[in-house]
Amino acid sequence: MATDIAFVVGVMALFGSRVPFGLKIFLLSLAIVDDLGAVIVIAVFYTEQINHLMLGLALGGFAFTALLNWLGVRPIAVYLVVGVATWLAVYKSGIHPTIAGVVFGFLTPYRPWLNRETLKLALNDVAGKITEPPEGEELSPADVAILRYSAREAVSPLARLEDWLHPWVGYAIMPVFALANAGVALKAESLGDAVGLMIALALILGKTAGILGFSYLAVKCQLARLPEGVTWPMMLAAAMLGGIGFTMALFIAGLAFAGQPGHLESAKAGILLGSLVAGIGGALMLKWAIRKV
Repeated sequence: MATDIAFVVGVMALFGSRVPFGLKIFLLSLAIVDDLGAVIVIAVFYTEQINHLMLGLALGGFAFTALLNWLGVRPIAVYLVVGVATWLAVYKSGIHPTIAGVVFGFLTPYRPWLNRETLKLALNDVAGKITEPPEGEELSPADVAILRYSAREAVSPLARLEDWLHPWVGYAIMPVFALANAGVALKAESLGDAVGLMIALALILGKTAGILGFSYLAVKCQLARLPEGVTWPMMLAAAMLGGIGFTMALFIAGLAFAGQPGHLESAKAGILLGSLVAGIGGALMLKWAIRKV
């Protein structure tokens, strides 16, 4: 499980505009849903004991957050306090706290508070004062406040939060997370363990068969259709690239083999080998599929 989005995007970037837009959307959507599936696996299979009181408080925190959204509460500080308290409740409930991050992601408003027409009215009102002001008159503090409010609320909270968090995630959290989970001495004997070998084969063959097979069934059952400009050889390449796993795969391995250093080392080696083969195989297949069009 858990296709790594960053590496998939990197492979597709090698081919530039030659990759159909529909195939890019398919792969990115697949990777995101795959990560959500991995989080559900963590929550369901790596929870030893449930504290029902704390779970109830966590559910109440999620419901309160949804209510704040519905009421139109905007200050980020309010959501921060509720979010931290809810995260702690999830953690104390026995469920892995990554599930709290996923739920809050869904609860974050993706639409701006001000629509385009309201923004235009506010800007036109201030623009009229700028174009024909008395000599030497400056904008009032109220006008400046309107401009600041309009600029902030014309962008959705989700977009603002993503923009604010991106440098921290991209340059600090993800590198530290990747280094902490990837620390493994690659030895030939690591793959001698059946754990590493099976994980590698699962990424290379299992993901390819699963993604391509269910996509084919969905099209044949008329539940879906191939994206425009995408062929079945391209879908095979996409299925191979779906076998690239890194951060979440390593994270699950760490949970699965906690206290078993030998198996954990073998699992990490299997993930890295399987991802490497899936990435190279998918890239070569995609190159061939693009030429066939």
